[in-house]
Amino acid sequence: MSINKQDVQKIAHLARLALTEEDADQYQNSLSSVLSLVEQMQSVDTDGVEPLSNPLEMTQRLRDDVVTEDNQRDAFLANAPQSEAGLFLVPKVID
Repeated sequence: MSINKQDVQKIAHLARLALTEEDADQYQNSLSSVLSLVEQMQSVDTDGVEPLSNPLEMTQRLRDDVVTEDNQRDAFLANAPQSEAGLFLVPKVID
């Protein structure tokens, strides 16, 4: 699959990128080669291949889920200009 220059310019516009004509040509070639590689990979027969989630078949060591910090909500709320019922009060920004 190849991509044309208009598609490259449209993608650049959507991504808010400014491209010169030389850059557009270069990206057209690069994106076309990536898409052809994806097509080539999709043509590989993967029937009967089990998904591999961990190449070493090991389980990860996980640390205990314990609280390491004290509750400092009151100290943080003391610095707030306005608070109510344990919440920060902020000005309304959307009407």
